[in-house]
Amino acid sequence: MTTSSPLHHPITEDHTALRHDWSSPEVLRLFNQPFNDLLFTAHSIHRQHFDPNEVQISTLLSIKTGACPEDCKYCPQSVHYDTGLERERLLPVEEVVAAANAARETGATRFCMGAAWRQPTDRNLDKVIELITAVGETGMETCVTLGMLTDSQAVRLKDAGLDYYNHNLDTSPEFYPEVIKSRTYDDRLDTLKHVRDAGLNVCCGGIVGMGESRSDRAGLLVELANLPTHPQSVPINQLIRVAGTPLETLEDLDELEFVRTIAIARIMMPHSVVRLSAGRAEMSDAKQALCFFAGANSIFYGEKLLTADNPEANSDQVLFEKLGINRAKAVSDSAA
Repeated sequence: MTTSSPLHHPITEDHTALRHDWSSPEVLRLFNQPFNDLLFTAHSIHRQHFDPNEVQISTLLSIKTGACPEDCKYCPQSVHYDTGLERERLLPVEEVVAAANAARETGATRFCMGAAWRQPTDRNLDKVIELITAVGETGMETCVTLGMLTDSQAVRLKDAGLDYYNHNLDTSPEFYPEVIKSRTYDDRLDTLKHVRDAGLNVCCGGIVGMGESRSDRAGLLVELANLPTHPQSVPINQLIRVAGTPLETLEDLDELEFVRTIAIARIMMPHSVVRLSAGRAEMSDAKQALCFFAGANSIFYGEKLLTADNPEANSDQVLFEKLGINRAKAVSDSAA
């Protein structure tokens, strides 16, 4: 008579502690783990801190579209590229509030507003603060992404009642100059410091599939997890290849590599909300299901993500029903 050996469980140390001292070789070792072991670890950590069958819903609206002076190679709103996008003025308060109410009725709990600026002027900020106040009165959490901020501008946004500020690192410091030259990595880190110092929640993540290496994906996650405080929200975007941008001809990132990135973000930042952001319109149900299992617990909901297509709300609801996922009434985005 033979006895089977016990199943090997990949958690052999405490992966749940909040750390800010990750190294790239250490993260690459996570990337190189067997896929099942990695997902087991990530899901176990996710289950410790969140309801694994709840997903928070956010909606993103472009409140000022086009003519951005930055040269980000992935962005259709850059003035440097001909993508057929027309420049638009800042949306009026009434239109933004109507969009926020519509988002709330479909189950979104956070309303995010994006403006294509390098950095808002104080006059720009006055107008955005009107929108923040109006949207806040609908009962929605508010988030804006406006580009770089000064310390005093961050304080003004906090005083206006803003809940979250989004400012992504995009990629690793080493690969960053291959994608953006008009703004430095330190510029982004400075803005994040101003946001943290003002007491705002930080929404910060990156984009994968821009031609970066696995080492660069590890480097991005190291930068995020080694910030003084883990971002409360970590959006992981899959590149949307837009005609007219320099990255339009890149090949798709391997699906399982994307899932690995989600899993490692969950392991490294166990208390953060990890969001499936841009690129979901090209993701299969199976790929999204693996991402939710690996620790993603937030999505952008609605037919547009700034200027890019996003899955229709009805298709998301069908997927949630297939997976037994509930829309979270509120996710505890505890500071890490």
